Amino acid sequence: MSARRAPQQRPWPMKWVALTIIIGLALYTFLTLHFRKPEPEYRPYEDFIKRANIERLLHAGYRRIETPAERPADTAQIIRGMGSVASVAEVAGGLPGGLAGTFVEAPLLPSTITSVSAPRQATALLPYPVLFDCTLPNQKEQLGGSLVFIRANTIVIVPQFEALAGGLLARTKESLVAVTLPPGTLPSGHVIVTLAASRSSKQWSVDVK
Repeated sequence: MSARRAPQQRPWPMKWVALTIIIGLALYTFLTLHFRKPEPEYRPYEDFIKRANIERLLHAGYRRIETPAERPADTAQIIRGMGSVASVAEVAGGLPGGLAGTFVEAPLLPSTITSVSAPRQATALLPYPVLFDCTLPNQKEQLGGSLVFIRANTIVIVPQFEALAGGLLARTKESLVAVTLPPGTLPSGHVIVTLAASRSSKQWSVDVK
């Protein structure tokens, strides 16, 4: 008497196999797109300009850092926290000669700096606030931050403005800006600070401990 054969498991119908594969691919695609970090947009021209500027700055002996800039809500509190305010002088507009030659494309500067409030004395390990009013060439730009360039005991602050998209206009060409230099930015000793604008810049000295 022959042994009874074990019943064979019937394979899944092909439609269920195909449906399982489709559902798995859809789930994988969703999870990948949902949780994947967006990659920075590749802009070769802007990247080239940035690298070229950095190389020229280093060759000229400058160190470059980006600093916060904002439109302050309470200017009185900022000024009270400064203590003794520095005496500010008007100087020629534009970037200082040694710095101007390092840019492949010059940054967009405010037209004029109408007033500046900044501490006369500072501690190197503490933030250094600068409050100023400036005038833009037109109403097509908005505040975009600030750059600080350091060489020996000289500092140049360059407010950054960028074009508004879609033909939008700012309410006014006047802008009140607060820039905060991070701790460790100011070198010790007698430091000369220049706040750059295209027509006329502002300059003052700081004693840094």
